[in-house]
Amino acid sequence: MLRLTEIRLPLDHPESALRDAILRRLALPASALADYSIYRRAVDARRPATAFTYTLDVAVRDEAALLRRLKGDRHVSVAPDMSYRPPARAPDGLASRPVVIGTGPCGYFAGLLLAQMGFRPIVLERGKAVRERTKDTWRLWRRSVLEPESNVQFGEGGAGTFSDGKLYSQVRDPRYLGRRVLEEFVKAGAPGEILYVARPHIGTFRLVTIVESLRETIHALGGEVRFGHRVTDLVAGDGQVRGVVLADGSRIAADHVVLAVGHSARDTFAMLRGRGVHIEAKPFSVGARIEHPQSLIDRARYGRNAGRPLPGAADYRLVHHCASGRSVYSFCMCPGGTVVAATSEPGMVVTNGMSEYSRNERNANSAIVIGITPADFPGDSLAGIAFQRRWESRAFAAGGGDYHAPAQRVGDFLAGRASTGPGTVLPSYAPGVRWTDLAPCLPDYAVAAMREALPAFEKKLPGFAMEDAVLTGVETRTSSPIRIRRGRDFQSVNTRGLYPAGEGAGYAGGILSAAIDGIEVAEAVASSLLAASRHPHLVTS
Repeated sequence: MLRLTEIRLPLDHPESALRDAILRRLALPASALADYSIYRRAVDARRPATAFTYTLDVAVRDEAALLRRLKGDRHVSVAPDMSYRPPARAPDGLASRPVVIGTGPCGYFAGLLLAQMGFRPIVLERGKAVRERTKDTWRLWRRSVLEPESNVQFGEGGAGTFSDGKLYSQVRDPRYLGRRVLEEFVKAGAPGEILYVARPHIGTFRLVTIVESLRETIHALGGEVRFGHRVTDLVAGDGQVRGVVLADGSRIAADHVVLAVGHSARDTFAMLRGRGVHIEAKPFSVGARIEHPQSLIDRARYGRNAGRPLPGAADYRLVHHCASGRSVYSFCMCPGGTVVAATSEPGMVVTNGMSEYSRNERNANSAIVIGITPADFPGDSLAGIAFQRRWESRAFAAGGGDYHAPAQRVGDFLAGRASTGPGTVLPSYAPGVRWTDLAPCLPDYAVAAMREALPAFEKKLPGFAMEDAVLTGVETRTSSPIRIRRGRDFQSVNTRGLYPAGEGAGYAGGILSAAIDGIEVAEAVASSLLAASRHPHLVTS
C-alpha cells in the first residue's frame, strides 16, 4: 500500500474525482489502480478558493516498479503499518485483577484494553451511568440544582462527554494508537468519517451511546464497571499499593491501580497527597468563553463558501504573545455550539463549551485563556486548586449566587465598563447570565492580557473583537493543576502499583490523548501482571 499526499480538490468534487486525481498524480492507466481509501481529509481555507486536501492510501498492481519510477517524489511513500497488536495475554487462572478508577476516555480505554487482553478489570466510577448523569447535568442547566457526584465533571464518560467530542490531538503518536482509539469508537457506533477527517468530532448526544457501548464491551469480556463507587483512600504498605477504600468503608484488594480520575477530582488529589504520593503543581490556563455568530466565523474563514454543508461550520485557532511575556490563546473551540455550566463543587461557577454532531446552533464559542505557571500561585502542590477555587467562587458571586454566570460584551470589556444587557449576540449559557464587569472575576494580569489579545485576534479573524460578542466567565478547568509524577514504567515514582494516567494526573489534554494514555498505561499494567504471575515473590515489575 502506498500513501499519496496533498491531493487538492474543490469542495463540490464528485466521488470519481479522487480516482481520477490518483491516476493523474501517479501517471497510471485505470487498470493499474487496484484500490484506494481516504486516510485524511482536511479543509484548506487559504485563498483564492477553499478546497479539500487529501491523503490517500493506494494499492497498485506493481508497487515496486511505481516506487522506482517516482523515487524522490516526497508526496508518494509506502504507507505505514497502523495495525495494533496487544502486547500481552492474561494467563489462565490469574487471580489478581487490576482496578481502574474513572470512566473517562483514559479509564475506559485502559479498562477496555485490559479486558481485551483477558485481565478482567474492575472499573470504579464515583458518579452515575451516562444517561442518569445526563439528567443530573440538565438539572443544573435548567434549574440551578447541582449534584456534586453527578455533573459535567463526574460520571460515566468523563468531562469530554459534555463537549464538542473532539477526537484530535497534537501528541506524538508513532504507534498510531490514536487510530486504534478511533477504530474502537467506530465499532461502538461513531460515524466512519472520524477515521479520515482532519479534525474529527462526535458531539455529546452521540457520545452517550458510544460510552454505553464501550461499557458493554468491557462487561462482555469479563470486566466490571461499578457506579457510585467513590474511592476515598488507598491501602498501601512499604511503598506498594494493596487496594482501595470506598466511601462506604468497603475495600477492594488490588496490587495494580490505574488512577484516571480527571482534572476535577480535587478531593482525590488531597487524599493522595495525604498518603504521601508524589504530586507537583503544574501550569494551566484561565480565562473566559467568547461567543460570536457562527455565520461571522464562517465568512471570515471560508469566504463565499460560508454556510455550505461542506465544509460545514468553521472553527479557528488563535494565539497572541503579549508584551508582558504571557500568551493568550483560543482553547476548545466549539463551532455551532453552546456555553455550558461545568462546576463540580457548590458555590462555584465554571464554564465550558459543547457542540452536538450537527454543530448547527447559532453561536460559535471558544475559551480565551491565559497561560499561568506555579509562580502565579505559590504554595504547596495543591495551590493551583486553591487558585481555581478563588476565581470560581468570585464568578459565582458575580453571577448572583445561583449558578448564573457573569457575562460582558466585548466592547464593554475592552472599554473597562460593566455591561447592562446583550446586543445582537445572545449568550447561550444555561442556567443564564448576569450582565456585569468580568474583570473582578479574573487576575489583573489575565484581564490585561485579554484586552491586548482581542484586538490582535481581530486582525487575524475580522469581526472577532466585535462590540456585541459575549464573554462569559470563568474558564478555569483547561487542564489539571497538578501532575502525579510517574516513571518510565508508568507507575508513581514513590508508590508501586499506582499508575497515574490521563488528564487528571497531568499526562493528557482532551479525549484522544487521554485515551491513548489509557492504552499505554494498560499495556504497562499487563506487563507487570504477567511478570508477577511468573515470579509470585515479586508484586510488580
